[in-house]
Amino acid sequence: MEEKLLGKIRPIVSDLLGEEVKVELEHPGQDEHGDYSTNVAMAVFGKTKNGKRETNWTSPMELAEEIKVRLEGREGFGELVEKIEVAPPGFINFWLSKQVLVGELEEAVQSDYGRHDWGRGRKVVVDYSGPNIAKPFGIGHLRSTIVGQAVCNLYSYLGWKTIGDNHIGDWGTQFGRLLYQITSKGLDPKQLTIDELEKLYVEFNTEAQENLELNEEARRWFKKLEDGDSEARAIWEVLREISFREYERIYDLLDVHIENAYGESSYESMLGEVIGECLEKKVAREDQGALIIEYPDGMTPGILRKSDGASTYLTRDLATIKFRLEKWNPDLVIYEVGAEQSLHFQQVFAAAELLGWGSKGQFYHLKHGLYLSPSGKKFSTRRGDTVHLEEVLEEAVERAGKLAASGPATGSSPEKTEQAGPRFSGGSPTRVTRAPDLGLARVVGVGAVKYFDLSHHPASDIVFDWEKIMALEGNSAPYIQYTYARTQSVLRKATSDSLTRDSKNELQKEEEDILRTFYKFPEVLRQAAENFSPNLLANFLFDLAQKYNAFYNRHRILPVEAERYNRHRILGGTLDNRRQTLEKDLTSDAPVPNVFRLVLTQGVGSILKTGLSLLGIEAPEKM
Repeated sequence: MEEKLLGKIRPIVSDLLGEEVKVELEHPGQDEHGDYSTNVAMAVFGKTKNGKRETNWTSPMELAEEIKVRLEGREGFGELVEKIEVAPPGFINFWLSKQVLVGELEEAVQSDYGRHDWGRGRKVVVDYSGPNIAKPFGIGHLRSTIVGQAVCNLYSYLGWKTIGDNHIGDWGTQFGRLLYQITSKGLDPKQLTIDELEKLYVEFNTEAQENLELNEEARRWFKKLEDGDSEARAIWEVLREISFREYERIYDLLDVHIENAYGESSYESMLGEVIGECLEKKVAREDQGALIIEYPDGMTPGILRKSDGASTYLTRDLATIKFRLEKWNPDLVIYEVGAEQSLHFQQVFAAAELLGWGSKGQFYHLKHGLYLSPSGKKFSTRRGDTVHLEEVLEEAVERAGKLAASGPATGSSPEKTEQAGPRFSGGSPTRVTRAPDLGLARVVGVGAVKYFDLSHHPASDIVFDWEKIMALEGNSAPYIQYTYARTQSVLRKATSDSLTRDSKNELQKEEEDILRTFYKFPEVLRQAAENFSPNLLANFLFDLAQKYNAFYNRHRILPVEAERYNRHRILGGTLDNRRQTLEKDLTSDAPVPNVFRLVLTQGVGSILKTGLSLLGIEAPEKM
């Protein structure tokens, strides 16, 4: 929609000024100021005052008025825009026509609404999740996992060839600690659980505080692993197998599917080549037995190889870049990793640039913040331990089940109650359903945790709050899921005998509010992808759900009196037939059938389902 409007405005402004001028549109902060607004008159007038162009206009307002007059006189412009207003100090505000809004409604009911070819012919690699093997999946990895999956979904929907890669942490000195623990205690690694492996790791760190020689033992064992020692390799392989089984369970629960899992160990054979190229190109130099990279801008030097010959994260991440460029040749590589790794990725990207690998801007670190407790401290157990993600998800499902069981005895599900006007204050849905349903509890509980994260900007720290996560009122997944289920309930009840004629043919405010939200959906998808911000999509869905509930509570969709209408023709007919029906409903002096409100409901449901799916959240048909 934005491009359609810009296509009308740019030629007018360019003709008026005698040269090409950049025109930008934005949505006004308040709905009463229109659907779009541009400050082009102010931007242009500022340049003319500096003597770059002679002008006859005395103010941005005067220039804006002339642009308005010329736009209003352009043939066909009225079909797109029904009203233009100039507002101080020189804004031009536009209101889209009802014809355009109805056309957009007809697009909105399609299952692929908002799909775009923005990324056609381009590839993006998204590096996300990346848990460390031999440790349970911690709450800290949830953000990378679900934000990364949402980014993948958005880019795929917008035409990019998307390649997900799970950069598993399966290499490094920490494995030397586990190898020492297992061998020194004579344990059979095949009999160990992932929780027991974590316990061994913690025990080592505690003992090493008293016995510093243990750290040397750990380094020795990791060096044996790097050198291909058969015993070290065999134990390490078992640890990987135990961990992968555990992670697959978590990914299944989260409905996350990462097509590749090239762990750090995958690049071991490339490390010598990377180091050799760094030395050959004089990017690295030796310093007290270690190899370091010094950066021309004064950034903290990076360690390429330790003095004992062991590799580092920098070495392995450079090898990863080399591998990805050679294997996939992507246009963009996104690293969804915690903000605490900012310096590390600055070093990695700068080193790649010094080596001549890739191009500037080809690599992007999508930082995420921390989960915090209500006291503002890092989210952890009472003992100060890492919170296991599975425990959080289990509690979410349990809470969702209790929420279902505690619903009102009379039932307020759309499956049980005929529409009879407002049923709750503020346009908010009520409880899910009285009978507990573990399948539904999983969908609602897991969806609630995911949405709570995704509704925040990735870089922000999040205070973990169960009340907000599971809220049935407010910006939460249960609220949006319930709203979607409500739309489907209305449509299931929309038999030919339930369609009636309304005595009013003009758009009601709540109906128009929804219509003026639909067309923004494709724009929000693009903005969410370009800015690596799934929260933009999440908040759009919440806004749409609020507007639908306000409409639902104020207006009757399925009245008692009935007329003969063919439901299939209305909801399943061709676009042209439905568009003609809707346009007639909105423009005719005759009574208006409630076809319009049903298609409006269908459009809301379609967008909510698509949007939730892109966030990796299920939309239940019934609640």
